[in-house]
Amino acid sequence: MKHKLPITIILALLFLASHFMGLIIIDKYLPKKLPTGEIIEKKLPLNIERPILEEKTSYVPIFFIILISTIIALLLIKFQLFRLWKLWFFLSIALTLTIAFSAFISQVYAIILAIILALLKLFKRNIIINNLVEIFIYGGLSAIFVPLFNLLSISILLILISIYDFYSVFKSKHMIKLAKFQTKAKVFTGLNIPYKILRRKKPTFATAILGGGDIGFTLFFSGVILKEFNLISALIVSFITMLALLVLLFYGKKGKFYPAMPVLSVGCFLGYLIIRFIIT
Repeated sequence: MKHKLPITIILALLFLASHFMGLIIIDKYLPKKLPTGEIIEKKLPLNIERPILEEKTSYVPIFFIILISTIIALLLIKFQLFRLWKLWFFLSIALTLTIAFSAFISQVYAIILAIILALLKLFKRNIIINNLVEIFIYGGLSAIFVPLFNLLSISILLILISIYDFYSVFKSKHMIKLAKFQTKAKVFTGLNIPYKILRRKKPTFATAILGGGDIGFTLFFSGVILKEFNLISALIVSFITMLALLVLLFYGKKGKFYPAMPVLSVGCFLGYLIIRFIIT
């Protein structure tokens, strides 16, 4: 087992909580058809406009955006630009939180709350604040991107991301470098559960982590299921994906890095098969 059982369960539950909250936020921004036939859609805050993309091919530009973002991150690592990394981190967190909170409260209050929490996450090392913020972040991000996908395009994106994740962990190993850089910069995107390990005279501290991409990309898939089916179907897919995460954590070995996306993508596809051929 990669982590102790209580830590494993906490990670899985936080993953599921991120999906649950994310689906609620996504649903707030999806178009709704009124009994009169009129279609209404909640706009994104700050006059944010989604990219104009074809649903069936949207995975192509978005995958390239991911690659470009990775290159930028690696350049920051190479030149040890911690301040620039933290600025990028702060702006990203504040923006996604603003979108998430605007689904429930007015834009002004959403912006204020988002800035406060982003600052706390950046400067105050607190396990509760860090993971609470993470639960909301991916819903805000998904509210932008989920409407750009259909089931085929998000499936292709998951396959591409899974291949890339496998390569970046086992071959190039740059994803491991990125994770270590974030830890050194004391700014990590993803779930983070520290725990103490007792070794002879001195206690040492380890950290159980789950990368933000593992939560975000799988939430994209569940969000598309929500868009094309319903909330219950999306929650089932998220639950099955969480079980896939548990399998990875149970069979993983301590101290080793694993690409989670291949396993989580299998969970997404299995969840889809369940709702497609058994429930619907």
